[in-house]
Amino acid sequence: MLVLAALAPAHTATADTAATADTAGPADTAASAAPVPRLHWDGPCAQGFECATAAVPTDYRDPRGTPLDLALIRHRATDPAHRIGSLFFNPGGPGIPGTAALPAVYGLFPEQVRRRFDIVSFDPRGTGASTTLHCFPDPAAEQALLDGLPAGFPTAADQQAAWTRAYTGLARHCADNDTTGLLAHLSTADTARDLDVLRQAVGDRRLTYWGTSYGTLLGAVYANLFPDRVRAMVLDSALDPRAWSTGRTPRQRALPPFLRTGSDLASARTLDAFLDRCAAAGPAACAFAAGDADATRARFDALLERLRRGPLAPGTPAREVTYASAVSTVASMLYTAAPLPGVPDSGWAALGAWLQQLWTAPDAPKAPTPAPAPAPGALSGQAQTLGTLCADTANPPAGADYPALAALAETRSGAVGPYWVWQTQRCASWPSQAARDRYDGPWDRRTAAPVLVVANTGDPAWPYEGSRAMADTLAGARLLTVDGYGHTVLGNPSACAAGAQERYLVEGRLPAPGTVCAPDRRPFA
Repeated sequence: MLVLAALAPAHTATADTAATADTAGPADTAASAAPVPRLHWDGPCAQGFECATAAVPTDYRDPRGTPLDLALIRHRATDPAHRIGSLFFNPGGPGIPGTAALPAVYGLFPEQVRRRFDIVSFDPRGTGASTTLHCFPDPAAEQALLDGLPAGFPTAADQQAAWTRAYTGLARHCADNDTTGLLAHLSTADTARDLDVLRQAVGDRRLTYWGTSYGTLLGAVYANLFPDRVRAMVLDSALDPRAWSTGRTPRQRALPPFLRTGSDLASARTLDAFLDRCAAAGPAACAFAAGDADATRARFDALLERLRRGPLAPGTPAREVTYASAVSTVASMLYTAAPLPGVPDSGWAALGAWLQQLWTAPDAPKAPTPAPAPAPGALSGQAQTLGTLCADTANPPAGADYPALAALAETRSGAVGPYWVWQTQRCASWPSQAARDRYDGPWDRRTAAPVLVVANTGDPAWPYEGSRAMADTLAGARLLTVDGYGHTVLGNPSACAAGAQERYLVEGRLPAPGTVCAPDRRPFA
């Protein structure tokens, strides 16, 4: 095991302005003058947690210009006498609010991590309780623009045309009504600069970080903008940063981002594994099992074919389920292979039960029960998610043949393929002024301490190959493999992996090269 001298306990910073950035882009050079906010952890918060607000520059080229607010949350180290410092957590998304995510997943962090670190998260700029991208005065106005769009993704030609029109309209509306001026400042690079200011605000000399899913991109960007400020960094279920941001080859650049990263292929492989394991488990453990793997796969194909002919109405009260909404639900329910305590309907057994409920459901009536209206004061998050997603990626433009790209994805990945294409079609017309601050590399700047990349071999969202590419791309990074299924190791626990992460974060010891761990629970076990 390698012991890293760089992983010393964090020191308290007393400076009132940020230290000089390590890599000199215009925004990063100017960021040296960004005031460091003083945090007051006395805001309303979830029980057991503390909340604060931090003011950071909207534009790091003008670090003393108009600020924006970031909402923070933390759980103090449970062993304060042996506290090392703060560990910053980003749950991904992009745009998942950390103030909501941290209370939900706090108990999944390894015990020694909870003992030795204040675990801190925040709502990235433009999202949640931070200064938010507002394109509409209320959720009803946004809903009116998107009303009638299919759940999940469009399938028929008329749905595809309506989808394209609606999201073109959303992009135009956001460009015309961005009262906050945030559209030009929503890149992950700007969030990485925020993270560096917050690091100083909590008094840490170097950053200790844990990012899951899209949070691995934030970690990689930070590591390359501020390489000598990395104390320790866990990137859990990583994407391939080159494939995601620009594509590795001219041919790859013509594809939507999720096809460049192979997310469609990962979903297809994991769906096959689910059907195989469901069949092997039998109907007592997986309600959708229909005999052997071929018979179970045939039942799944027959269910999809029935949904193509028309929606079904499972449950009491019945809710309409269409082909696209069913495929989208399957793709998302593959994320958690075994049940998680306190998380209802998690695990592949729950997916099998839901598919069996669909299998026995009647056809939906011609006038289905309408979905509930958005709550007053709530935002759907469409614009908030797209603000960062579209700024960070090169996307085929609005004139591209997205139906043909969806057909390509279906050919190579089956039913789940088009789901991944239409997610970023929403970016085709997006006014991505923030692209000027997008970080596209280099990705191999040597950090003060090596990064630990952790991945499941059967990840249904970011394929294992993406984590391997991240580990190969970042200078000196180490890959820890879990031979299991699900998206993120944090959400699919492994005591072996947790122990390795504890030793890395607390003591600075990397796992041996080639280390492979087992998950705590197998699907249907």
